Amino acid sequence: MRIVVAHNRYREAQPSGENTIVDAEIEQLTAAGVEVLPFLRSSDEIPAMSPAAKALLPISPIWAPQAQHDLDRLLAEHRPDVLHLHNPYPLLSPWVVRTAHKRGVPVVQTVHNYRQVCSSGLYFRDGVICQDCRGRALGVPAIVHRCYRGSRAQSALMATTLAVHRPTWRSVDRFIALTSAVADHLRDYGIPDERIVVKPNAVPDPGAPAPLGEGFLYLARLSPEKGLDLLLEAWRRHPVGALGPLRIAGDGELRPLVEAAAAERPDVLYLGQLDRAGVRAALTASAVVLATSTWHDVLPTVIIEALASGRPVLGTALGGIPYLVGADTPREPAGTGPAEVASAPAGGSHRPAIPDGIKPGEAGWVVAPEPAALAAALPVARAGAAALAASARARYERIFHPDVVTKRLIDIYADLTATPRPR
Repeated sequence: MRIVVAHNRYREAQPSGENTIVDAEIEQLTAAGVEVLPFLRSSDEIPAMSPAAKALLPISPIWAPQAQHDLDRLLAEHRPDVLHLHNPYPLLSPWVVRTAHKRGVPVVQTVHNYRQVCSSGLYFRDGVICQDCRGRALGVPAIVHRCYRGSRAQSALMATTLAVHRPTWRSVDRFIALTSAVADHLRDYGIPDERIVVKPNAVPDPGAPAPLGEGFLYLARLSPEKGLDLLLEAWRRHPVGALGPLRIAGDGELRPLVEAAAAERPDVLYLGQLDRAGVRAALTASAVVLATSTWHDVLPTVIIEALASGRPVLGTALGGIPYLVGADTPREPAGTGPAEVASAPAGGSHRPAIPDGIKPGEAGWVVAPEPAALAAALPVARAGAAALAASARARYERIFHPDVVTKRLIDIYADLTATPRPR
């Protein structure tokens, strides 16, 4: 099987989980015996472009002529079975779908955000969830509010791109939705069920989990949509030291907020930006991982890393978070499931029922993105971490392990190539 993987890499100065996932997926496919032909561009290339190339940049999200020429040549020479598209902006353009179809090559796209509809891709504006552009032929609100890169001109270009390429997106042969929430987004956009497959990302297996540590870990970009304000407000509703330590790792515009909280309370520890070894150490030292996003976070990789390490997750009930922790499906009442019964004290008594508003899942809990709800859930998560640690690791092995995810991806390719497009 021969696959073209097309992706416009985000700038290296702006850490991107999407870049990491694409790199890992290429490695995993290659290891599984798939011939991968990377078709990659990087936004870091833009400053070094010739004046003529830079002059074409404003139209590149709609139609990137050099990318289409290069891709067409690649397709003609190698005759791949499938084109797998990730991010097309700004140097590839969704036009690569049309270029592939012209050569009879079916297209799979992994949907990493909501940019079929939303110019920023986040469904988030001015600190709150925003879906003002849903159902519109042209995303005028995105232009009015400068949603793309803070520029009205660039927002107009992106809104126009999304309008022009609505038929392009609807011609994609198979969409990979990273979670059930993304699948719902695609259905709302008009994609039929038979062209949507739910397949999450994977993270490498770190090996057998270490014994649970103590306290909580928040590992994310320090930006408003990741819910740092929400977390700190909920944390302050508990006495100092009552919940163990709160470790916060990452960097971003809200770093001063974290530094102030760490100076105010000895149970808040700021770890800064961590490398892979640092992330591993922080996970080992903690008992519960927090994912307190206040936007419809598509697939926070830190949750999968937590499950791989046998750490349950307390998150907000938004985006893909309920799916990741297994809280998007009905679960047995607290105190009756196998994990609860196994951890019950001698004598047959069960753990207390979980308070209303806290939804348990296989590998954690989700709550409304409100300070009171999160504050109520923190002690529940602390008390229940040991009972869910094994379930968290089991969920990773069953759904998010690279071997499982790569096989699922190859099956998606095989299904498409079973009835090839005419060339």
